[in-house]
Amino acid sequence: MSANEDQEMELEALRSIYEGDESFRELSPVSFQYRIGENSDPKAFLIEISWTETYPQTPPVISMNAFFNSTINVFLVHCRSSAVKQSILAKLQEAVEVNLGTAMTYTLFEYAKENKEQLMENHHPVPSATSISNIISVETPNIAPSSKKKDKKEQLSKAQKRKLADKTDHKGELPRGWNWVDVVKHLSKTGSKDDE
Repeated sequence: MSANEDQEMELEALRSIYEGDESFRELSPVSFQYRIGENSDPKAFLIEISWTETYPQTPPVISMNAFFNSTINVFLVHCRSSAVKQSILAKLQEAVEVNLGTAMTYTLFEYAKENKEQLMENHHPVPSATSISNIISVETPNIAPSSKKKDKKEQLSKAQKRKLADKTDHKGELPRGWNWVDVVKHLSKTGSKDDE
């Protein structure tokens, strides 16, 4: 089988396996992303796998440069983020070498899912994200009263309300074309340049 036929078969298999899986995303017919862990999980990360022209005989390109992985940078305490990413990529490369010559995208995604805790063992998220939200919520009430004053609706007089009600239908909506310009009246007031 040629590399293209292998890729077509693997593509069909991936679409079938991951149909309805919100963690899986097909970026193109040769590029895929998978989120390991839930969105709310501080140790969640995203793997991107792109096939080369000669894949699966040659290794795919594995990347962790997605914006989703920026949380690894933010929450890292004891080691550099690139070290965590490099460690994950190194483990995935080991799996690539074992599976070289076979369809391995599914295998790599599943390997990452099964070994998530081990892969993220050097990643230390902030102890409590609630402390940040508490700080924000404590400051919010000070801002809220001033914003309520700005949001206050303009009061209409009875005459203004009656006039508005006369313009609207029984649903409270203005009829179609209520603000259209009468072209003939407009041109007669402005005077056409052709008349001169």
